[in-house]
Amino acid sequence: MLFTELPFEDRVRTIHDLGFAVEIWGWTAKDVDALKATGAHFTSMTGYVRGDLTTPDGAAELLRTARQSIEAAARLGCSSLNVHGTGLDDKGLPVRPVEVVTGPMWLAAADTLGRLGDLGRSEGVVFTLENLNTGLDHPGTPFARAAETLALVRAVDSPGLRMNLDLYHAQIDEGNLIDLLRRSIDHVGEIQVADVPGRCEPGTGEIHYPAIATALRELGYSSVVALEAWASADSHVALERFRTAFSS
Repeated sequence: MLFTELPFEDRVRTIHDLGFAVEIWGWTAKDVDALKATGAHFTSMTGYVRGDLTTPDGAAELLRTARQSIEAAARLGCSSLNVHGTGLDDKGLPVRPVEVVTGPMWLAAADTLGRLGDLGRSEGVVFTLENLNTGLDHPGTPFARAAETLALVRAVDSPGLRMNLDLYHAQIDEGNLIDLLRRSIDHVGEIQVADVPGRCEPGTGEIHYPAIATALRELGYSSVVALEAWASADSHVALERFRTAFSS
């Protein structure tokens, strides 16, 4: 999402040269060997290609492509693989939009995620279930709210499955972010950030990220904080604002 004027491998190399780790979304349209050659440290990537959590065929496809994603992740040295409540298209919209999530869907999702957690544990990786907002960017996505991803991760209770707590999405649909961190931190494998509105870097919107950083220190959080945001103007400035928000 940064340095978008550059070819993809050059974006990765630039971010690495500035002292940051790198995350990518889907890997199938990328040259994995070229990404590895950049020397960057990859902390997360999308952990499936197709599928969903609730239908038999969708769950089978999600697990099948998760195994493919593990192979790609191993080539990059990446041990965190991100998943969602359902597959998303190239516009971030659910391929199987859902108006009402039923009880049987909850049970099916927990079963699928349990199998995914078992796969992660056996292969030495962690799958992270990301919350998404439905009010703006991802309408129709099931299990999108952070409260829902937390409930599923708690129900599965596997070291191979954690939350990817995206605070941008949570602010739009839920708010009360510091309380959300306190309630969920024991189940969080990664935190993603961007400001609201606009999905740009910290300091451009309404979220007071220095307070978020203080809360994370008080909670003893020591895993990844990732900037999943557009640059409001210059990508170098965006990264420095991100660094400042979580270093002061």
